Amino acid sequence: MCIRILPFFISAIVIFILLNAVLESKRIIPRVLQDDPNNLPKAATAGDKVGINSSPVYLKDAHDLTITGKTIVGGLVADITLINCYNIHITRNKLCHSVDVGIRLYKCKNIHVDNNYFNDVSSGLYAEKTNEGGIVVDHNQFLNMQGPFPRGQFVQFNNVNGPGNAISYNRCENILGKSNPEDAISLYKSNGTSQSPIMVKGNWIRGGGPSKTGGGIMLGDNGGSYLTASYNILIDPGQYGIAISGGDHNSIVNNFIYCRSQSFTNVGLYVASYSGGPITNSKVAQNKVKCFNNKNNENNVWLSPGTPMPIGWETNSWGANIGPSLLPAIIITRN
Repeated sequence: MCIRILPFFISAIVIFILLNAVLESKRIIPRVLQDDPNNLPKAATAGDKVGINSSPVYLKDAHDLTITGKTIVGGLVADITLINCYNIHITRNKLCHSVDVGIRLYKCKNIHVDNNYFNDVSSGLYAEKTNEGGIVVDHNQFLNMQGPFPRGQFVQFNNVNGPGNAISYNRCENILGKSNPEDAISLYKSNGTSQSPIMVKGNWIRGGGPSKTGGGIMLGDNGGSYLTASYNILIDPGQYGIAISGGDHNSIVNNFIYCRSQSFTNVGLYVASYSGGPITNSKVAQNKVKCFNNKNNENNVWLSPGTPMPIGWETNSWGANIGPSLLPAIIITRN
């Protein structure tokens, strides 16, 4: 009797093992992919912390992860790439030496990037095609963005939409001759909401040029709505300081802008529809601006003909008694 039953049990065990293997092969696991083809992908699960590793990080369809403590030399690829990811925290990393960007986000949501150091990359962070919001970039340090155009930003949002997006309290510096930047912070075709504008707040920005088109903070490039730049300090940021170039309900409030005369310097603050679309319901209030153009003439502000005067225009201080000492001599403290 026992001899007859034994083959039945052996067959059942074999079938169970084979069935389990098939099911396991179908299970979808978020992965941490290495750009080195000689390295196999490393599985990532909820709650993982990605440890110290000098290889670039590539995540697709991943979530609930922390990327921390890494020193990444990107080389020919982005230091960190996230595609269709959410609920990811990128913190306390050194991201450097890449002809691509430091962090690339594509169709992501709820990504928090803080306390990282970016150096010698084409752009610091580039976020694209986000419709559910939650992209927060704060308390990072950026040094010497290399471009070339269309890259060259500390941070650029391209078609980033929805609530809870912010670029705040970052320290950013480009040293002339060691960098090739464009706009320091760029919001391109991006939209916040009436209750939750995209906030560009409390950033320290120093240095720009020699680009004759790039500058400080650009709002409404090729349209966009509910964008606010406030309480930023910009020293010599390039061709311009802060601008609204299109869109609806975009605001520049309580910023400090100082520009010394350089070969590429033009204007401190402007509101002009260079992107082709109208500018409506804009606000420019309580800013302090002093800027000298490339002919050493004071040129603080420009409102293009036919553009509606922004709310609060009369409250600004054009030609304010401010200078480069608005920022301390050393703003980048990491290396």
